[in-house]
Amino acid sequence: MDTTTRFTQRFNEILKYSNVKQTALAKAANVSKQCISDYKAGKSVPSIDTLFLICRYLDISADYLLGLED
Repeated sequence: MDTTTRFTQRFNEILKYSNVKQTALAKAANVSKQCISDYKAGKSVPSIDTLFLICRYLDISADYLLGLED
């Protein structure tokens, strides 16, 4: 499984179980709601700065989202 696919899978899993709204996450990550939708669909991946903000908001590690740890 490639990194983008792993990110997409784990990102969707975290959003599903955390009950975080896309709008709230987009605001916290300083991106549009469309960006969050694109991440969920695997159409794009966040920049390093955005990944940091997403991880901080969701209280998860970037290593987990990127598939470097379980």
